[in-house]
Amino acid sequence: MIRTLRTKDYNWNFDTLTGTFARWGQTFQDDPHWSPMGPEILDIEVTTQCKGPGGKLCSFCYKANTPSGKNMSYKTFKNILDKMPNNLMQIAFGADAQCTSNPDIWKMMEYAREKNIVPNITVADIDDNVADRLSRICGAVAVSRYANKNICYDSVKRLTDRGLKQTNIHIMVSEETKKQVLETLKDYIKKDSRLKDMNAIVLLSLKKKGRGSSHTPLDQEEFNNIVNYALDNNVPIGFDSCSAHKFLNAIKGHDKEQQMTMCTEPCESFGMFSSYINVDGHYFPCSFCEGSHDEFIEGPNVAECNDFLTDVWNSDKIKAWRGYMSKRKDNNNFNCPIFTV
Repeated sequence: MIRTLRTKDYNWNFDTLTGTFARWGQTFQDDPHWSPMGPEILDIEVTTQCKGPGGKLCSFCYKANTPSGKNMSYKTFKNILDKMPNNLMQIAFGADAQCTSNPDIWKMMEYAREKNIVPNITVADIDDNVADRLSRICGAVAVSRYANKNICYDSVKRLTDRGLKQTNIHIMVSEETKKQVLETLKDYIKKDSRLKDMNAIVLLSLKKKGRGSSHTPLDQEEFNNIVNYALDNNVPIGFDSCSAHKFLNAIKGHDKEQQMTMCTEPCESFGMFSSYINVDGHYFPCSFCEGSHDEFIEGPNVAECNDFLTDVWNSDKIKAWRGYMSKRKDNNNFNCPIFTV
C-alpha cells in the first residue's frame, strides 16, 4: 500500500510494504529541512529490561539496560500513539535482545498496524516463536551483532527463512569492534549461508554513552577503509543517520558518489523528522540525548500533553532545537551537536 501526503512545501510517498520513501518540497528538487506535520518516525522505548544476547549483557549498550528494568504499559503506548499526527509512518520499537521482556509488545505492534503505521524493531537473540511473530507483523527487523556472531547469524536466518526481506544486521563501529565489523563483512563475502537472504549490514557509529562510554570512535581514515572494502566487494551496507557526515566523506570521488549522496539522510531528530519517547512517555530529540546534557534531563510528557503538535512538536523548546539544527545543515553533511561521532 502506498501512503501519500501533499502540501505546498512538504510532500511524501511511502510504500508500507517495501519501505521505499520519497520526500520533497514545492518541487522534486526541494529538500525540506523539517516536517510541519509532525514526525515521520517514532522511536519508542517499551522496555528497559534486557538480559543481553546469550544471557550476557552487551559491553557497549548505550542504554546500559539490565534485567531489572521496567516496561511501558499498553495503555500508555496507545495513549501516546493516539496523540501522534497522521504524518507518522513507522515506529522503531526499543525492546530487549530476545523481544520477550514486555508481553504487551505484540498488542502494541498490532495496534500500530491498525493505524496503518509500520512497526520495526531491533533484536539480538530470538527463538523460532519470536521470529514467527516478528516476520508476520514487522516491516523490518534489525539483528544486533555482538561478540558471538552465531547468535546474530542464526537469528538472521530464522527471520529470512520466514520470508522477511527487510532483515538487517546492525553492528556498532568503534576501535574496539572494528575486527567484528570486518569479520561480518568477510562472512558475507565468503557466503555464509545464514546471511544469503538478508537485506544489508548497517553500520552504527559510536556515541559515548552508557556502557559505550569506554569505547573509542573510529577515525575517518579507518571508517573510509571499511566503507571502501564493503563497496569494492559488493557488500550491501547501510548507516545510521549519525554517520552521514563520515559516509559522505568516505565516498568522495566514488563513481556512484552522487547516487549514494542522494540516498543519505543526515540527523533527522531535534524536531525535524523523528521523535524519541522513553519508557515513561517523555519526549527527547533522540534516544542518545536523554540525560546526556542539562537540557535533556526531562523531556515533555507526551502521555499527559493535550495536543502533540502544539504542546511538543511546536513548543518553544523544540522550535529552538529545530532552528539550531537547520542552520547546521549543509548538503546533508553535519556533525552531531551532542556527541563526537
